[in-house]
Amino acid sequence: MKSQKIKNRWLIAASAVGIHISIGSVYAYSVMTNPVKDVFGVEGSVIKWAFKIAILLLGLSAAFLGRWVEKVGPKISGTTAGIFYGVGILGSGLAVQIESLTLFYICYGIIGGIGLGLGYITPVSTLVKWFPDRRGLATGMAIMGFGFAALIFGPVMAKLFETVGVSNAFYILGIIYMVLILSSANYIERPPVGYVPEGYKPGEGKIIKKDLSNISANEALKTSRFYYIWVMMFINISCGIAIISAASPMMQEKLNYTPMQAAAIVGFIGVFNGLGRITWSTLSDYLGRANTFIIFFGFQILAFYFLPKIGIESVFLIVLFTVITMYGGGFSTLPAFLGDLFGTKQLGAIHGMVLAAWGLAGVVGPTIYDVVKEKTGSLDVTLVIFAGLFVIAFFISILMKLQTIKAYKAQKLVVASA
Repeated sequence: MKSQKIKNRWLIAASAVGIHISIGSVYAYSVMTNPVKDVFGVEGSVIKWAFKIAILLLGLSAAFLGRWVEKVGPKISGTTAGIFYGVGILGSGLAVQIESLTLFYICYGIIGGIGLGLGYITPVSTLVKWFPDRRGLATGMAIMGFGFAALIFGPVMAKLFETVGVSNAFYILGIIYMVLILSSANYIERPPVGYVPEGYKPGEGKIIKKDLSNISANEALKTSRFYYIWVMMFINISCGIAIISAASPMMQEKLNYTPMQAAAIVGFIGVFNGLGRITWSTLSDYLGRANTFIIFFGFQILAFYFLPKIGIESVFLIVLFTVITMYGGGFSTLPAFLGDLFGTKQLGAIHGMVLAAWGLAGVVGPTIYDVVKEKTGSLDVTLVIFAGLFVIAFFISILMKLQTIKAYKAQKLVVASA
């Protein structure tokens, strides 16, 4: 019998990046807001509802379809993601052409949103299995693609809207995304059972730490660790999204920037969002995942408390950009952390359930910011409330660390007595 040829894991990683760079174009949504609102003759806030629906569906589809992704494998789920996201963008073009706002919400928000959720979790759980020795680096590469996508597709979108018109731009983009995702999904697959990296020898070089457990999604739901990490992610995303959505007016208020100057800094936020994803997830391979989250929350307690009090431009921007790297780093460190805690048995399903926090946080974070800012008229009070939320996250991350240490010690005792 012919032995199965094992694929190159770095090409698997490149395929994962191909999927994430396509679906991550959703972060360039602001580029299409003005052209689309002009077609429909409505306010930009009305058009933004398609984006909110898409992010909500991302979280919901990741949560409810995670088990299906694990069952059918990355090739089928990746192909399905490509079809949904591609059809969603193509349908958005049709909606613009016939000027149907309802169809635009359905295509971009619902159909495209389901494609987003499937496309997001499909490659990540697979990469964790291919890179047991470098989980943080591997997931960081893919999720960095999601963060950087806006920098790549934002200018492409703007040029297409200008040269070929709004509906044709959607048609072209839909085809590009579909081809990229489908071709990437065609290569990606799970590693063989018991796979270890080529050249790896037990006891030599980097030690692959044994996972704390290897359990199903239903079993994970019965552990306190699952709820610890869910709340940690919810707080990190809520506060991060709030600061991103308010970055421009905040800089105009605190640094006296013009709207154009603030917009330029918002572009840099995209860069640091992407850099944080690869940097922090790679560092987590060495620092430890629990320690990385403790650093995130400890720093952000101070950052959110002191940010509105900082009058020195360079210091303000350094603190702001560091916060943004930690927002992105939370996403990329998460899958590796989940693999450490729950194993790879149903990692896609568990990852999806935690990502439900994203859909909820995308609504809660900016809403808290807007309501508090409106009622108090003070940026200081608003950010102090977020600092308070990070205090909660910090204590939970400490509890997670202590519980993890205790569980690993118990695991060693069981092994020793076996």
